[in-house]
Amino acid sequence: MDEEGWYSVTPEPIAKHHAFRCGSGVVVDGFTGVGGNAIQFAKRSKQVIAIDIDPKKIDYAQHNAAIYGVDHCIEFIRGDFFLLAPKLKADTIFLSPPWGGPDYVKRKTYDIKTMLKPHNGQFLFNVAKGSTSRIVMFLPRNVDINHLAELSLSVSPPWSLEVEKNYLNGKLKAITAYFSEASV
Repeated sequence: MDEEGWYSVTPEPIAKHHAFRCGSGVVVDGFTGVGGNAIQFAKRSKQVIAIDIDPKKIDYAQHNAAIYGVDHCIEFIRGDFFLLAPKLKADTIFLSPPWGGPDYVKRKTYDIKTMLKPHNGQFLFNVAKGSTSRIVMFLPRNVDINHLAELSLSVSPPWSLEVEKNYLNGKLKAITAYFSEASV
């Protein structure tokens, strides 16, 4: 892992929980980084597609998956999630986009409209919803919950939203938002 990988990888207990919640279908990990979530998805899912734009991150993710013995269960793609998503179909798209480094904790509120890079939360949601009926976003603990609600209400009919607080060692670590398309 590189320095960014150490502070950005999802803690293993939370990644295991995400895998449990995402189920056993086809899961796309749109910003796989060093592969923490993809590894856990591979232990439960039928198919895992792990995408990252950084070739070094893909190399790290493949290495880490091999250590866990699941490298053969994951399709690793070096590429831009925003360009690849329209060509994908998945039961769940998992998104842990770059939060902007560890400085996000210095802000009272994390604003997905302005702080997510390279695109805002609405753009991210819109791209993902074209390829799935379920989007899971792993976000900073100080994310504005109202912005998540706005995402779910931005489509017609509105998607359901469940917001989960992720604790590790008794401390709030992050927020996971589960969006599901309304049943027809």
